[in-house]
Amino acid sequence: MEPTFVYDDDCGFCTWWAAQFGRRTDLRIVGFAELTPALRDRLPDEYEECAHLVTDEAVYSCGAAIEQALLRTDIASDARPLVSFLRQFEEYEDLRERAYRWAADNRDTLGLVVSKTPPVDDERR
Repeated sequence: MEPTFVYDDDCGFCTWWAAQFGRRTDLRIVGFAELTPALRDRLPDEYEECAHLVTDEAVYSCGAAIEQALLRTDIASDARPLVSFLRQFEEYEDLRERAYRWAADNRDTLGLVVSKTPPVDDERR
C-alpha cells in the first residue's frame, strides 16, 4: 500500500495541513469521504476522532500520524534524529498526543490563521 495520510476533509484547518503534506511529501492524501472499504478496514473503529497515516507496516493515529507526516516533509526531515531521541521518553509521547488533541479541539480557532476550503462533495452537503 502506498503510504496514505487520512484526514477530516470537512475541516478547513485539516484540509490545509493535508494540502501541505500533499505538496511536501510523497504521501497519498485521502479524506474521510473518499475512504475505500480496504483503507477503512485498516483504520481504528473511531477513525473520525483524528488523522491517520497508513503504511504497509503500521497505522499511526492522532499525534503519531502528524509526527510521521511531518518527518516525511522536505522541511522537517532533518528533525528525524531529534525525534528518534525524544521517543525514548514516555513524556514525549504524552506531550505529542496532548498537543495534537489541543489543536484538534481548537481547529475552528486555528482555522482562522491557516485554512483551506474543504473539497466540495454535493452528496455530503
